[in-house]
Amino acid sequence: MFLIGLTGGIAAGKSAVASRLAEHGAVHIDADVLAREVVEPGTPALRRIAEEFGSDVLTEDGALDRRALGDIVFADAGLREVLNSITHPAVRERTRELIAEATAANPRARIVYDVPLLVEAAVDHPFDAIVVVHATDRVRLDRLVRLRGMSPGEAGRRIAAQASEEERLTIADVVIDANGSLEETLAQTDAFWSSIPRSASS
Repeated sequence: MFLIGLTGGIAAGKSAVASRLAEHGAVHIDADVLAREVVEPGTPALRRIAEEFGSDVLTEDGALDRRALGDIVFADAGLREVLNSITHPAVRERTRELIAEATAANPRARIVYDVPLLVEAAVDHPFDAIVVVHATDRVRLDRLVRLRGMSPGEAGRRIAAQASEEERLTIADVVIDANGSLEETLAQTDAFWSSIPRSASS
């Protein structure tokens, strides 16, 4: 097994890198997908969220109202920590299960754990390489406004709610510079894939 921790700030280009690695044959584990799974109706995490934040963060059918919860936690770092203390352990446990399953299926699998909050969540999986997809705050702000329709204020708050680029870069084994074109980003991704030891190949 070769375990890759892939991270990057919002709108940095991490999803494009993850998709490219999956095209090359990597097993892709998406922390955002798992974060949704662990708060589905009936889960212990959703019950705890309702206890902490009240019924206003639930829809009429008992599902999580992500926008309502987001409005609360993105405006208050303390409440964001409360939410993280509920969801992060659940996501870590599910990730361990999926890594174990992938390794059992292929002991030489290349696994990409795609996790935006790798720094914030203090993810402690035994990574062979941590890859940071890097783009400046200015570039990411522009993408959020231009491509996702956010207001500059909302985009700025989303960026500020995450770790800084400096914090991410300090943990990087590999940096993919995504300030330029998509083609340039993917070329760097291809080069990284080629650099993984052949003994880790499937």
